[in-house]
Amino acid sequence: MKYRRLALTLATRIETRTSRRLTLFKEGSASRIRLFSFTSGASDESNGSFRQPFNSAASFRVTNSPSPNWQLRQGLPEDIEPGKSWKAQEGQGWRTWNLSDSSPGEVYPLLTSCIVPRPIALVSSISADGTPNLAPFSYFSMVAHNPPLLSITFSLSPRKPKDTKENILATKEFTVSIISEPFIEAANITSVEAPADVDEWGFSGLTKISSIDVQPPWVKESAVGLECELFHSYDIRPPNSGEVTNTLVLGLIKRAHVRESVLTESGTVDPAKLRAVSRLGGSMYARIGEGFELPRPNWKAIRDEAPPRASG
Repeated sequence: MKYRRLALTLATRIETRTSRRLTLFKEGSASRIRLFSFTSGASDESNGSFRQPFNSAASFRVTNSPSPNWQLRQGLPEDIEPGKSWKAQEGQGWRTWNLSDSSPGEVYPLLTSCIVPRPIALVSSISADGTPNLAPFSYFSMVAHNPPLLSITFSLSPRKPKDTKENILATKEFTVSIISEPFIEAANITSVEAPADVDEWGFSGLTKISSIDVQPPWVKESAVGLECELFHSYDIRPPNSGEVTNTLVLGLIKRAHVRESVLTESGTVDPAKLRAVSRLGGSMYARIGEGFELPRPNWKAIRDEAPPRASG
């Protein structure tokens, strides 16, 4: 009952928050930063009527690349779309930020809307006293395959410590589950800043599945679960400051679990079946819609046409 009441309260808050206008406000300013442009459908921001119903069908398809007839040294193809429109937009110019003179409150919405899409790690950890924790993080990436490493960066809040970071540093273990479309709402609810003694698993409704090499479980609903050991951690401080504002964690992936249903015949993961979700700016998430293949160029095939190296 406690988790049900908490979940209902959180759901109400989230619905209230997301029904507002999808704009960000600069701290101490009335100016708004629009998160995205409306490209189709109604655009009444005030009541959210621009939203279309979610298409539950798998949406991924493979297409040609944007300019399949691109030639060596061509640069941006300006005579066909989308290059033609992209070139025309240069006339609007650029706006420049000096980030050393910008507040964290200004930098955050700018960078999180620029550096997209970002994969999301749903991180499971256990505190030193045995309390489970589950939370999503989009400052997340693959680092290397030999050794197999991933990275997660924790932005530290002056209000409360990041439970996940504290747990990983204390126990040296965690798991990462990849978030897919069917359970994104359940994963999102775990982002709430709950007290350290609250188990987010309970009100998410997600299912624990035991790991083999580490103590924290991973998420059974996920098609990909990665068991990790702490490889290295690094506290990050702004230039000329002694204050730690972020902690970078490198995790050594000890074991990977992948659903048979998302694997291809060659043993790789099919993006159309994985249906992974990524983060954009603000409260916006994205699904993978289309993909195209671009083989890496072969040097032997193009070296005779290479321009001479610039001197000096």
